[in-house]
Amino acid sequence: MTTTSKLAALNAKYAGTGGGDIHDPLFAKVAAGQFTGDKRVWPFAGVATFASAAQRDSSNLAGLDIALIGVPMDLGVTNRAGARLGPRAVRGIERIGPFEHVLRQAPLQEAKVADIGDVPFRSRFDLASCHADIEAHLTGVVDAGVVPLCVGGDHSISYPILRAVGRSRPVGMVHIDAHCDTSGIYEGSKFHHGAPFRQAVLDGVLDPERTIQIGIRGGADYLWEFSTDSGMTVLHAEEAVAMGMAVVAAKAREVVGGWPVYISFDVDSIDPGFAPGTGTPEVGGLAPREVLALLRALSGLDVVGADVVEVAPQYDATTNTAQIAAQVMFTQLCLLATALQRRKR
Repeated sequence: MTTTSKLAALNAKYAGTGGGDIHDPLFAKVAAGQFTGDKRVWPFAGVATFASAAQRDSSNLAGLDIALIGVPMDLGVTNRAGARLGPRAVRGIERIGPFEHVLRQAPLQEAKVADIGDVPFRSRFDLASCHADIEAHLTGVVDAGVVPLCVGGDHSISYPILRAVGRSRPVGMVHIDAHCDTSGIYEGSKFHHGAPFRQAVLDGVLDPERTIQIGIRGGADYLWEFSTDSGMTVLHAEEAVAMGMAVVAAKAREVVGGWPVYISFDVDSIDPGFAPGTGTPEVGGLAPREVLALLRALSGLDVVGADVVEVAPQYDATTNTAQIAAQVMFTQLCLLATALQRRKR
């Protein structure tokens, strides 16, 4: 039972204070970026950017640490189209951040972050030219010393992104997905969303022996022999759940080691009961809480880039899928900010 003296102490400390008057030093620092007096930034107002980050033109990357980039392209899908609308849907999620309560991070205060808009495409019809445009745009970002965090778009976008991120040396990868995406050429195209990581390995930009694929399941499992033949570690959804996310994260850290690593998240890794808004749903997937726990346990890895893909909002009546994708993206942003701080030290 609260005593009279305790109630008096609470009144002395809190009565008449505003919403931004916070005593804990970490919380007060976060609040200082959100409040002006007792007025808080409106999450539903202004131009939508990822996690309400500042806007910046892609021609002005000076001083930037992390670039948030939309990749609205879904010409590589093999099932339901619509992921071209994913970046807009994720940008439209109002209440993401500013604080990650488990990692105790406010990444927008820890790094210089801006939403630099979408990759500019020459053609909405030509898949190969779209991949060339993605690679050229991302190469410019990487060459400027800026770390990319991208949202698609179908999973084929990861191939040209990896060609930019892994151009100077192959990177390892933590890949969370229902599908390994290491199949071969379909109908004359190597650029579809079922093959980005085979092509990245063959091009020498992705190290398969430092790659782990988590959450794999479904009827397409027969297509992924390249993963095991090349040396990738594959954890099916059932295995990952039985192991528990702490053990899965420890395995991932063992596989990727202390070298540069890319994190690729396909929203179809999540069970469609939670995230129906995607082009290739697979029943029996991970829960959002499991994916967030896994990502948080990867903090401290040398993450040099990341993506979130396959959000197709026209199948997402509740916006749950976009909500999950936005939260995953914010957690990835925390990992990138931590990695940047470690590299600067």
